[in-house]
This record gives sequence, C-alpha cells and structure tokens, in this order.
Amino acid sequence: MTKEEVERIVSSQRDFFKTGVTYDVNWRIEQLKKLYDAISRHESDICQALHEDLGRSYAEGYLCDVLPTLAEISENIKHLKSWARTEKHFSGLLAFPSVTTEVNFLPYGVTLIIAPFNFPVMLSLGVLNAAISGGNTAVIKVSSKSEACSKVIEQIIDETFPTEYVKVIGGGHDVADFCLEERFDKIFYTGSPKVAKHVMECASKNLTPVALELGGETGNWCIIRKDADIKDAARKIAFFKVLNSGQICININQVAVAEEVAKEFIEELKIALIKNVGENASINPEYPKLISKSAYEKCAKETEEYRSRIVFGGVGDEKSIKYAPTVIFPVDINENIVQHELFCPILPIVQFKDSEIDKLINTIEVREHGLALYVFTKDTRWAKRTMSRMQFGGGCINEVVMHIMVKGVPFNGTGHSGMGAYHGIWGFREFTHPQTVLKGCNRFNLPLREHPYEGKNSKLKLSVLRIFAR
Repeated sequence: MTKEEVERIVSSQRDFFKTGVTYDVNWRIEQLKKLYDAISRHESDICQALHEDLGRSYAEGYLCDVLPTLAEISENIKHLKSWARTEKHFSGLLAFPSVTTEVNFLPYGVTLIIAPFNFPVMLSLGVLNAAISGGNTAVIKVSSKSEACSKVIEQIIDETFPTEYVKVIGGGHDVADFCLEERFDKIFYTGSPKVAKHVMECASKNLTPVALELGGETGNWCIIRKDADIKDAARKIAFFKVLNSGQICININQVAVAEEVAKEFIEELKIALIKNVGENASINPEYPKLISKSAYEKCAKETEEYRSRIVFGGVGDEKSIKYAPTVIFPVDINENIVQHELFCPILPIVQFKDSEIDKLINTIEVREHGLALYVFTKDTRWAKRTMSRMQFGGGCINEVVMHIMVKGVPFNGTGHSGMGAYHGIWGFREFTHPQTVLKGCNRFNLPLREHPYEGKNSKLKLSVLRIFAR
C-alpha cells in the first residue's frame, strides 16, 4: 500500500460521505446487519485465523473475538434509532422568546481505526460497529503481526462494503504513518501509550479528535485482602492470566496479596493453573502462543531475571513460541517488573500488610492510571468506596474481566490508559458530535441583551438579569 493509494482511498471516502447517504439511520442499520451476517458467515475462517496467529482454540477464539463483536453489533441494531433521535430541550427563560433547542448527533465524517494484534477482530470490526452507527465512513489499519486475521478481516470487508465506504489497509508502521499523514475527521487507536503519543502528535496537526484505548504504562493491579475468598480469587485469576497467553490490555499485570494469606493464595493459584493448562502449558495444544518470536524472547528474558523467585512455570517452547504462565514471588512493589506493562503470561506477586492497605493504594495511585483494577474482599463497602475514588478505566469486585461484557456501560481508559469510550451507546457517542441548535422567534424579543446598558433603564435590566442567575 503506497502513500498515493492511501490518499485515493481517503479522498473517495470523503466524496462518498459528502453525498449524505450515511446520515440515514435506517441505511446505517442495514449496513450493521450486513456486517453481522458477514462475520457470522466467516466464523470458522476467523477462528482458524486466530488459531494460526495466536494459537487459540476454536472456543477461545469465538468467546473472545466473535461473540462480543456480534453481541455489540446486535445491540446497536436494536437501539440505534433511539440513540440517534434528535433531543428536544426547553430553551429556558433566559433564551426567551425561544422555546425549543435541539441537539443533533452528527457523524464526524471519514474515520481511521488502528487495530492491534491481540484481539484483531473485536478491536477492528467492533470499533467499526461504532463508526457505522455514528454515520461515518472508515479506514481500518489492521496489524501486520496478526497476518491471518488481517486477511480474513479484509476479505469480510471487501465482500460486504465498497471501498469508498469501508476499507481495510494492511502493512507495517510505514503504512500506518501514511494513514496518519492524511486528514481524518476522527481517529480511534488501540495499543500502547508510546505509539499513542505518536498518533496524537500526528492528529494534532489537523486538530483531529482522538479516542485511545491503551494498556496502561504501569499495568493493571489485582488486590487481594486477607478476608477474600482465596480459592475463588485464585480460580478467576488463573483463568484470566491463561487467556490469550496474557496478551490482553485489561489483564492482571501484577497481584498485591495480603501477607496473611499470600502462601495460601499461591498454592491455590498453582492448583488452578494446573487445572486450566497443566503443569507445563507450553506443551498444551489448547494454550495460546505469543504473537511473535521477539515477544517470546522478551518474556523469556524478563523471566530469567527472576529465575530464583519463580514458584510456578518458568518454562517455554521456543519452537511453538508458547511460554507457560509464570508466577514470581516475592516481588517488591518498587521493582521494575511491576512498573511496566508485561503483556505476557508472567505474574509477579507483591505482599503487603492488610493493615497497611491505604499505603498500597497510595503507591498505586501515584503511578500511571491502569486500564483495569480488580479487588477481592468480603468488605464490599470498602471496595466500592476505594474504587470510586481511584482513577482507572474499569474493573471488578470479586471478579475479573466480566465488566466488558455488560451491555450499556462504557469501556474506556484515563491518562496513560487512554481517553474516550465505546461499547453500545458510548461508541455511538464517541463517533458522533452533539450539535446544539436553538430555534429563535421574531416576536416578543425583549431589549434586555441589547445596548445601551447604561442609562435610565440600567438598574431595571440588571435586576431582571439577576433573576435568571438564581
């Protein structure tokens, strides 16, 4: 894909958007139905590609990419008409004699979606769902790392939509930069904070609004209090850490466990991990692989630095690029391994005194905001109070990951874990601009707002205006 080809694609989409076709909500719903049907038809192709790129089993591929994408599209089809409906507001006495003010939800125009490798379908076609719902056209830059999935996504889009409406673009960082050099009306990027800075820098040249979904620079914490159900916590954490071999932006990066229950937790975690993938997951055909040899080598190198403190795992298969879930204990809260995103199956365990929980929270808070936070405790009152005061994208109390499966709630980040939000109505809002229009009147217009402000009527004007401030 050359720079000139990218320019032609963006230009054709801009011309198509100007025709006004995408403004029709019924037309958008028809496109969503086409997308839903296309994904359903290619279910086996998608799951096969996910196995080829990431080593996922059919069920895991369906659970993590196909199912949530179809569910999101279905929700938008059902509710788009109500979301897109013009809001009517009473203009208020201050705007008299105007009676009505309307809020229209307008599409931005030509949008760019930059998708990652770890959930290549959900984080490309799922975002496209929001872009279509908002009435936009879309260029999707798929990841060069997940080649098989990128080919299937391109096939799905080419069979379903014309290039001037939706187009998939492959290639590496050079092609991504070709896209970022173009003037888009909205950019949605999912990936790392480092690349996000580059995306924002490019977008700033045209003041293009940007939505970012990032993993968080210092990772997502899971806190286990001494009163938690340890077996339940271990079971859920083991399941989550095994999923996609830890390559999930909202996965648990590190666990902080009360020292009173640390040993019990680690033993339960070992049992749960073995139940999921066996003692050596690297030889389990169902266990996903890392995305590339370089990702494997990075994981193996970091593990080696903590070899003496590995309590589970620590083995891999270079040929299949699978690395077993690896638990490292004990780890100090200020060590390097818990101050950056791991994005692999390594799980460092930090101990803390339960009586010093506030100190732990303060340490987490001064670091960059995570995309997720998970807390296990029987004291749900404390958990709710604590989570409502901390800055992070989203999370769970006595659960992991399931918050992203809830319909009608936003998926978002803050600071180094992102900006903006999507899923359901939040995706529609992310890809539309709320435009306010007041309907005026040519009768009963009072001179309160007009000059002169001084003179015989000045006190009366001020007195009346002050009434509106109440």
